[in-house]
This record gives sequence, C-alpha cells and structure tokens, in this order.
Amino acid sequence: MGKILTSEEALNLINELPSAGTDDHWKAHSVCVGNAASIIAEALNLNSEKAKTLGYIHDIGKSENYKMHDIAGYELIKKLGYDDEYAYICLTHSYLNNDVDCVAGGHPPRNEFRDTFIKNHQYTIYEKIINLCDLMCKKEVMTVEKRMIDLLLRKGVHDNTHYHIEETLKLKEEIENQLGCSIYDLFPNIKENL
Repeated sequence: MGKILTSEEALNLINELPSAGTDDHWKAHSVCVGNAASIIAEALNLNSEKAKTLGYIHDIGKSENYKMHDIAGYELIKKLGYDDEYAYICLTHSYLNNDVDCVAGGHPPRNEFRDTFIKNHQYTIYEKIINLCDLMCKKEVMTVEKRMIDLLLRKGVHDNTHYHIEETLKLKEEIENQLGCSIYDLFPNIKENL
C-alpha cells in the first residue's frame, strides 16, 4: 500500500508542476472537478476529502504528456509512491463503460496495459463521480449538455461520439438515482453558466 494523498497536498502538487502543453488550463479544470466531486460525494454520504483529492489529480499527467496523459499520470503517481487508488483515477477518468473507445475526441492511441486495465477494472463510486465531474467541468461547473457541446466543438465528431454521449447521460442518471435528485440541484450556481 502506498502513501495517502490529501487534497491540500494534491493541490500543491498540481500547482507546482509545469504543463506539457502550451497552457495550463487543466489545473483550473482539475480544481473544478475536485470541488464538484466533493459536493457530490458529501451528498452521497461518501468521503468528500477523498473525492476532492482524486478530482484534483485526475489530469496530472498533462504535466508530462497531453496526448497520453492518462498513462503519464498513472506513472507519475506510482513514481511518487502514492496508493494505487490515486494512480487508477488517472487511467479511468476519461473512459466510460469499461471501454477505452467510450471517450470524447475519437479513439485513443492503443496501450495494452491501459486498455486491459480499463476493460477489467471494477469502477468505484469515486471513479464514477470523477468521470461525471470531468464531463461537467471546464473551469466552472456546467451542465453535462453544455460540456458535451464544448467537447464537440474542440474535439470534433467521431464515429464513437454518439456512444460516448449516450454513456455520459447514463452515468448522470445512475448518479442521480443514487442522489434521489437532479445533479444540478447540488450546484445552484450552474444556472449562471447556462
């Protein structure tokens, strides 16, 4: 078992790292994901601190490799000696339905380790919350529908886009069924971003 990571340590870590790309918008996005995940976890009587931490680090691989940030994040977290749970969020956060092809922006480059892991991994409720928050956050929380449009405009339409949108809406419904309310009820400020 590796080291435990707190949300404060996670926030310091992402803020200290450089960005592999031309900008570091991923940092503000990660903070938004972590904060939103904390709110959802609390509403579900889960560990909100853990959800926040996982959200903060889900895109940490973008400090090293934008295109393969899932693998880069996994390797970075493992290298730093943190528990597998933190490394796993780097792998799982983009892929719905245990399928690497259920992702925004077309099909990812193949990676045998990652592809096999995603196919066989039992997603935790925390991983599902981070998946959903990743699809609700840019630098602020927004509706899933608005975020889907943002992703379509930036990443284009691909042969797996319809599948990804369907699975995103199913995930939203799954979390809402556990909450017993609309996800948007937890974020009153979301109306300001419509």
